[in-house]
Parts: sequence; C-alpha cells; structure tokens
Amino acid sequence: MAFTQLDPPLPVHVVDRGKGCAFAVIDYGQEFDLLWVTAMDDGGEIWCVPNPKVRMQANWSMGRTPGTSGAANVTSLPRTG
Repeated sequence: MAFTQLDPPLPVHVVDRGKGCAFAVIDYGQEFDLLWVTAMDDGGEIWCVPNPKVRMQANWSMGRTPGTSGAANVTSLPRTG
C-alpha cells in the first residue's frame, strides 16, 4: 500500500458528489482502483473516491470544458492563425 500526499492539491469533480480538492492518493496495488482522498467543497466532508469517479475540474485555459454530466471532459482549444 502506498499513500501519496499531493503537493499542490488538485481541484477535482467527483461524479454524483460535486467539486472538491484531492490532497492525497491511496494505492492498494494492481487489483484495486486508486483512491483519491478528497475534501468536498460543499460541506467539507472527506471522501476516499475510487478512480473511475474522479474527473479534473473544468479549466478553460487548459482546454477542459464542462461536460453534460457535470464532469470535465478533455477537449482541445481551437487553433489560431
């Protein structure tokens, strides 16, 4: 088992829970999903969220726009010139 503190923490969207800040990752090995230790923005609860339920928050400058499900989808920015 490995516990890794994220520095800096990452802003994430947890499917069916909302926005939060992931500050650590727990890795139990190849037979298990990574667990993202996340402080939720709404209410301040701490959740250990399995990897398939975690998405990066939308960030226009990085080309991530909000998807229809509330999670961020990766898209490319339009080319200029």
